[in-house]
Amino acid sequence: LGKQDYKKTRPMLRATRLKAEAKKTALGVKELALVLAAILVFLLAFYAFFYLNISNEVDLDLDPDEN
Repeated sequence: LGKQDYKKTRPMLRATRLKAEAKKTALGVKELALVLAAILVFLLAFYAFFYLNISNEVDLDLDPDEN
């Protein structure tokens, strides 16, 4: 009887093991959200740097005596 019970649960054990391995290798939602947030922060910092750089150059080009 013991061997028969083992044979019955063996495919279920294998399925459980395969599911666990797939879960380990799959990219989680949390990791994906962190990657997207990091890219968004980088793009915003890049945009802000150039926006501030260009706006400072425009202010320097203006002559206060023109008005």
